[in-house]
Amino acid sequence: MLQVIDVSLNFGNRKLFSDVNLKFTKGNCYGVIGANGAGKSTFLKLLSGELETTKGEIVLGKNERISVLQQNQNAFDNETVLRTVLLGHKKLMEIWDKKDALYLKEDFSTEDGILAGELEQEFADLGGWEAEGNAESLLSEIGIDSKYFSTPMKDLDSKLKVKVLLAQALFGSPDILLLDEPTNNLDIKTIAWLENFLLNYENTVITVSHNRHFLNKVCTHICDVDFGKISIYVGNYDFWYETSQLILRQQKEANKKAEARAKELQDFIARFSANASKSKQATSRKKELEKLTIEDIKPSSRRYPYIAFSFERQIGNDVLNVKNLTKKGFFENVSFVVNKDDKIAFLSDNVNTISALFNIISGKDKDYTGSVTWGKTIIHSYLPKEYNDMFNTNLSLTDWLGQFSKEKDGTFLRSWLGRMLFSGEEALKPANVLSGGEKVRCMLSKIMLEQGNAIILDEPTNHLDLESITALNKGMSNFKGILLFASSDQELTETVANRIIKIDNVKTFDKYINYSDYLKLI
Repeated sequence: MLQVIDVSLNFGNRKLFSDVNLKFTKGNCYGVIGANGAGKSTFLKLLSGELETTKGEIVLGKNERISVLQQNQNAFDNETVLRTVLLGHKKLMEIWDKKDALYLKEDFSTEDGILAGELEQEFADLGGWEAEGNAESLLSEIGIDSKYFSTPMKDLDSKLKVKVLLAQALFGSPDILLLDEPTNNLDIKTIAWLENFLLNYENTVITVSHNRHFLNKVCTHICDVDFGKISIYVGNYDFWYETSQLILRQQKEANKKAEARAKELQDFIARFSANASKSKQATSRKKELEKLTIEDIKPSSRRYPYIAFSFERQIGNDVLNVKNLTKKGFFENVSFVVNKDDKIAFLSDNVNTISALFNIISGKDKDYTGSVTWGKTIIHSYLPKEYNDMFNTNLSLTDWLGQFSKEKDGTFLRSWLGRMLFSGEEALKPANVLSGGEKVRCMLSKIMLEQGNAIILDEPTNHLDLESITALNKGMSNFKGILLFASSDQELTETVANRIIKIDNVKTFDKYINYSDYLKLI
């Protein structure tokens, strides 16, 4: 068990959070959520001991071990893959190295023999004799071939490094597992493996993630960093979000009787608890949900952008015909036809392949062979993966957006920026000082203004926070036009796409199918 007792954290004059009291118990998975800059990753650093509290204390159970997913991919460059995983259990490796050094002594004494015996006992108690075999099994399960076990980490591809560091964090069944964005840069199969691993994990997991599918799949509780506090709620991310939104609506409708509002919430909780499932925790979680009252959950202070794509020109029967498309170094002889009502998720094992395809069909890249033919009724808009060059200007956001609008009135443009959370003076700041997430929101404003009936989106959730991702997901789901998109956000792909096309060197899959059914086939 891990306890947070009266913890406060200040950075200079800024108070990040104060008087936090939490208890993390065995068998549960806690998803930490909050606005950008709220202190999610900082909170994990407090729990791990990397940072000290301004006030209060973090108390770990006696003889319990914390393991942390390392963020620095180069931290173990001088170690082999296998040893890197073993180093996830620091105490075990300290004993291992100490006893090995002892046996190498030329003047091995009686005292050394007594110490060696004690170390051997400790080594055995910690599972030292099974450690290498367990580490090798874990690496194999996570998709690391045995030929890499003796390879130095510095010689490993970055995609494999991420997997090794994940294996390091999981090794030895730590009592408390701290995972900061564990699905970043993982492939689909590894994410699915990690989800199943955590579903059956018997100890405590605390994770920060922007992957809503992951949070929904593995979390029994949500830790919401908001109002300068951290509160724990039972349920996964969707439950927290829907409940928070429900209570927010209820607050805006204060004329309704309290009893009616309470009944609405209780009905919602009852429906959710009936579907709550997570391995051994399903029954206890259902009981917790059933005990919730309207006072238990606060509406979030966080704001959600308003994303709604619309178009005026109706879509004809001819949309897009791609024939024998070849781009050197990416793909060759790729053909497909896009039809009305298509919302196509494009997949590839090479992250640059889909970007190359989208650059061609959007008209941005002319260096290819084959043909790309858009229907006469189609107006297409494009959000590329790389767009930083569009913001190399000191134009105000209002003037920047005006470049893409028929209507140049400042009030009109500021209303569009306001939808994307650029209110008041923020609409006047220069485009070249924007953060990554702010740039994406500006690009989405541009696309909404263009009113294309076919929209191409290349990894649109990059740099966005959970609130913006949720709003974008809703906007894409409600769009009545054609969508061609690639996204690493599994929840978005699952809830939006009605067709999957996979392209590597050639087109290898094309079917009207949702994403979860596609995953069952691979």
